[in-house]
Amino acid sequence: MNNIVSKFAIRGTVKEIKPLGEGLINDTYKVVTAEADAPDYVLQRVNTAVFPDVDMVMRNIKAVTSHIRSKLEAQGETDIDRKVLTFMPSLEDAGRLYVTVPDAEGGQPQYWRMMIFIPNAITKQAVNPESSRAAGKAFGNFQAMLADIPVTLGETIKDFHNMEFRLEQLHQALRDNLAGRADEPQVKAMVAEIEKRAEEMCKAERMGREGVLPKRVCHCDTKVNNMMFDDQDNVLCVIDLDTVMPNFIFSDYGDFLRTGANKVAEDHPVMEEVQFDIDIFKAFTEGYLSSARSFLLPVEVENLPYATALFPYMQCVRFLWDYLNGDKYWKVKYPTHNFTRANNQLHLLLSIEKHWDEMKAFIAGC
Repeated sequence: MNNIVSKFAIRGTVKEIKPLGEGLINDTYKVVTAEADAPDYVLQRVNTAVFPDVDMVMRNIKAVTSHIRSKLEAQGETDIDRKVLTFMPSLEDAGRLYVTVPDAEGGQPQYWRMMIFIPNAITKQAVNPESSRAAGKAFGNFQAMLADIPVTLGETIKDFHNMEFRLEQLHQALRDNLAGRADEPQVKAMVAEIEKRAEEMCKAERMGREGVLPKRVCHCDTKVNNMMFDDQDNVLCVIDLDTVMPNFIFSDYGDFLRTGANKVAEDHPVMEEVQFDIDIFKAFTEGYLSSARSFLLPVEVENLPYATALFPYMQCVRFLWDYLNGDKYWKVKYPTHNFTRANNQLHLLLSIEKHWDEMKAFIAGC
């Protein structure tokens, strides 16, 4: 680990390296330095199974953090290193924000990166109206600062939120029937509900092809714990930037509400208890529009209720796809776990549809 750290242009002497956090994708460590005037650092091994093109990921991150930093400087912000992530350059190539290390067992090389640790900052797990409003404002502001970024970012996970692609995956799984589950009555009933809404749910891709709907720089993983707060509950910055890429703004808006506005966990098995929390929707929407309206087109604002419905629909399709394929993508705790997840998301969608007119009226009044 010390050898890996020595490949980066950091200040200070390494005192300790210890695991940090409980991330599910990348391996993360805190590098503590001995000197009082030297920062501590975060060291991460990038998961190449999820992000095979690490160079693209880091080029995206470099472009995004540099642009945000320039915006903050122009606004006269102070303490900028706490308000945007700072990645350390490689000593081998100052223009590169990662290093490669040969795998000890002769496999694929490992990719590592380092960033400055932000002191006196925390992440939050709880989703309530207060944190949802803060999240909406932070993610909207993140998009607003990047609305005029002068470079085109790469797509770090191809077709990640492409509904047409996800439906084709489902159709292929139904044809292949690898796990012998395609003829189950409950599967057929769910597929019927999915197909009933398929044309409407694919309208973002159609609008994009027609030139009506632009792609923006989006975070694409808008969870409440992907923000750092200071000890006064002010949002410092958005973190976990691996998925930042071009997408429709529906991605950041709808994906937060899919998890944040579900009153139960996404694998909760009692479907009567799966309910859409309209108060979380209203708080997040208020925060989001307060910072994002400056660049949003009317067509984007008008379709925010569609975005709210799109992501439970998409996740229902993806969970059912994995169930049909024999549970290869998500870990399961019992044989029908993925079907339960899919059913949960379908019921969340049904609950959202009941609030359709209320959502539209609220957005119109914001």
